[in-house]
Parts: sequence; C-alpha cells; structure tokens
Amino acid sequence: MKFLTEYLWFNTRQKREYLNITPELQRILKKSGIQEGIMLVAAMHITAGIYINDDESGIIEDIDEMLERLAPSGRDYRHHWTGEDHGDAHLKNILVGHQVIVPITDGKLDFGPWQQVYYAEFDGQRRKRVVVKVMGE
Repeated sequence: MKFLTEYLWFNTRQKREYLNITPELQRILKKSGIQEGIMLVAAMHITAGIYINDDESGIIEDIDEMLERLAPSGRDYRHHWTGEDHGDAHLKNILVGHQVIVPITDGKLDFGPWQQVYYAEFDGQRRKRVVVKVMGE
C-alpha cells in the first residue's frame, strides 16, 4: 500500500467562495502513481467545507442561497458572545461537511457524471488549508 499526503492552501478574496479543486486533486493523484484506492480530501478549518457536486454556476448560486437561508450571516449567534463574528460560517460547515472520499479506479478519480470536488469557504480572506491523502496501490 502506498500513501501520499499534500496540502492545498487558500486565501480567498471574498468571505464566501466556492472553488473547484478537482484539477489540483487530479494532479496529486497523478503524482502519487496510485491506480486503485481512495483519496480523502478534508478542510482543516471549522469555517470551510468540502463537497461534491456539479460545476455549474446556477447550482453553486443555489447552494450559496440555501446555506445563507439556513445559517444567515449578520445574525447575533451565541458564538459571537466569545468575541467572534462568524457563527454562520461554523453552521455552514456543518451543513456542507468538512471532507469527502473519492474512489480511485484505473488511476483516475472515479466520479459519476458531472461530479467535481469543491472547497467551500465561509469565512475567507485569510489563509487556510485542505489535506489531501491518497491511499492505495
């Protein structure tokens, strides 16, 4: 069994952004040489997330609107009583999730039609990272 771990770093321009990181994951998989296995992709911050969905601007806007409806920014969350101001970002992380596992088959990320991996930033404009761990043979 072989393993490769890499980190992707982000410092978004906006407070909320959704970045397609699939090309970077494909680069890491190629570097690993693994043909059969899995890839774990995990945000290492509690105000960011990782998800799989379509690379289509309409669905990305729909996702953002849904998350904003469920965990609106600007609200006075109890978390803010500690001096923080990003309670909504923590809740959005819970809704999206912080990691995905992608199967690797024949040296490729084994996606269904239209699937792509996204980094979702909910409290941006500062440096954050994602761990990518490839495991297999």
